[in-house]
Amino acid sequence: MAFAGKFQLESQENFEPFMKAIGLPDDLIAKGKDLKSITEIEQNGDDFKVTVTTGTKVLVNAFTVGQEAELETLTGEKVKSVVHLNGTKLSVSLKGIESVTELSGDTITNTLTLGDLVYKRISKRVT
Repeated sequence: MAFAGKFQLESQENFEPFMKAIGLPDDLIAKGKDLKSITEIEQNGDDFKVTVTTGTKVLVNAFTVGQEAELETLTGEKVKSVVHLNGTKLSVSLKGIESVTELSGDTITNTLTLGDLVYKRISKRVT
């Protein structure tokens, strides 16, 4: 199943507590909580480029499934990790945060877990 496309954030759960837990400053949390981010995914086989635009902040990560890559976290830190693909799920562990992105039809659900805190983002395909 192809992940490629552009997706707009429809809803999110636990945004503020999760962002506080990872150390994002309150002013950035306040700015970001109502923004509808756009996620653009380019896929060529096992090669991915994911661009997330939230207001003026642009986060770009490129990786090949199963190979170590340097990825930028939500706090802007760069860490080396390996992204795995299991059916319709991309999963990666970044500094104690487990990230699972699942494609179902025209919906992408991104679930970030830190301990027992779960932040869920649901985005719908726009192109």
